[in-house]
Amino acid sequence: MSDPSSYLPPATFEFLVLSTKMQAEMYLGLVHFGEDKDRPEQDFHAARHAIDLLAMLQDKTRNNLTSDEQRLIENSLTELRFRYVQAMEARKSAEAEPAPGDTGTAGA
Repeated sequence: MSDPSSYLPPATFEFLVLSTKMQAEMYLGLVHFGEDKDRPEQDFHAARHAIDLLAMLQDKTRNNLTSDEQRLIENSLTELRFRYVQAMEARKSAEAEPAPGDTGTAGA
């Protein structure tokens, strides 16, 4: 049996940030592996949780990061927050659109 550490990346701050960012992107439906028919539903609660985890990590590591680490977490949070808002707005717009063939008259 092969050693698991031989195929795992080093446990670094960068890896933790990028892994959590990827989870949030997957929950927002921005990243998907496989066929479109198998695309999972967006999970805004889980996405918000991943974003909140990164924000907590940023807060707890304040003044204890290299400039590159600080830039990585700041940029990741900025991007994720923007994409979260975009995804929420897109969902609301899609829900507000009438279904194809719907004339908009209820009970007619």
